[in-house]
Amino acid sequence: MRTRSRLLFLGMMAVGVVVGLLLSAGLQRALSPRPVEASPVAQQPMDRPPAPRDELDSDERHTNALFKQASPSVAYITTQIEQVDFWTRSVEQIPAGTGSGFVWDEQGHVVTNYHVVQNADSAKVTLGHDDYPAQVVGAAHDQDLAVLRIQAPRAKLVPIRVGTSARLQVGQKVYAIGNPFGLDYSLTTGIVSALGRTIQSVGGATIFDVIQTDAAINPGNSGGPLLDSGGRLIGINTAIYSPSGASAGIGFAVPVDTVNRVIPELIAHGRVVRPVLGVSLVDDQVNGNLSQSLGVEGALVGRVGRGTAAAQAGLEGIARDRFGRWVAGDVIQDIDGKPVKSGSDLLGRLGSYKPGDVVTLTVWRDGRTRRVQVRLQAPTQ
Repeated sequence: MRTRSRLLFLGMMAVGVVVGLLLSAGLQRALSPRPVEASPVAQQPMDRPPAPRDELDSDERHTNALFKQASPSVAYITTQIEQVDFWTRSVEQIPAGTGSGFVWDEQGHVVTNYHVVQNADSAKVTLGHDDYPAQVVGAAHDQDLAVLRIQAPRAKLVPIRVGTSARLQVGQKVYAIGNPFGLDYSLTTGIVSALGRTIQSVGGATIFDVIQTDAAINPGNSGGPLLDSGGRLIGINTAIYSPSGASAGIGFAVPVDTVNRVIPELIAHGRVVRPVLGVSLVDDQVNGNLSQSLGVEGALVGRVGRGTAAAQAGLEGIARDRFGRWVAGDVIQDIDGKPVKSGSDLLGRLGSYKPGDVVTLTVWRDGRTRRVQVRLQAPTQ
């Protein structure tokens, strides 16, 4: 009996040991970390950089490409004046001003504003990081244009692409590149705000058909190119309207059609060959008084040259009647449909023509108007 009890007890102990071992093994497996099945994201290598993404939209890419294409043609211009030291009598170069310009052709001609080089004794043109001494070839102060010439390697001379200003429309995009405040190769963008503006040049002459833009034009932008969306030259930045002297959203550019007419003349002759009508005009101050008394606006003809095309067209100047009183002759009120308000206006309008061109004048005399055609002549030397 005792033997059976002992065997039963030993059996129960053996079962307990086996159960304990099983429980211990299960607890150990439960506490040990289990391998996690890799997800599709976790399978990607963590050290691989993300795929590149184009962060510029199409308009930004276009602007960037336009800037890269036009920049090699844009120049930075600095001018100096010579000053004599009172004590040593030595001549020193004193900085006079800065501006912008652009390469016109492969012969080294660089176009800028007249007021950029006005009164300067010498000038320097910077293309990229290279400086070149410049010589003034010609200037047209009435159109605020000037041409410089430099001796530079052919690879440095990248002529700007030239467009037209005849088909410009208000609202189209424009781009100005220059050196505002001496900061080279700066780009500003905007639109054509207005066309056909009239401004006064530095020389006091009237510039017609000027482009108005809201692209920021600051000191140092003068002489730089105004481009259309195709990267073509449509004007030369020349002035701003601002009480503070900085850009206020109203800038002006000489239209490229004027540039295309004037620059070849400056290169060939050093000046603009302005055609003449063959008449002398009344001084603007007297013109204003007479126009007011006559009740008409225009350029009063003072005298008509003998044998000129104006005389052949029947134009008449101021004359005395049989009582010795001055009598007004013809008053030119427009040329080819473009209004003329004074003698200065007429001279400015003539700057758009060349000798040999035939123009149509609207002329007032004795309360009546008529149209006459006159062939413009070259000025006599």
